[in-house]
Amino acid sequence: MQIPKNQSNAPIDPSSPVELIVFIALPILLIVVYFVARKKRKNNN
Repeated sequence: MQIPKNQSNAPIDPSSPVELIVFIALPILLIVVYFVARKKRKNNN
């Protein structure tokens, strides 16, 4: 039986456009969409 070892996870590479989109732009976009949808729902009620 083998003992699990820690994985060596690399930090986010700011020169990679894919990582910037996935880890920075997408979460910000989701937060903005959430608040806009919440405001629209509140105004409709």
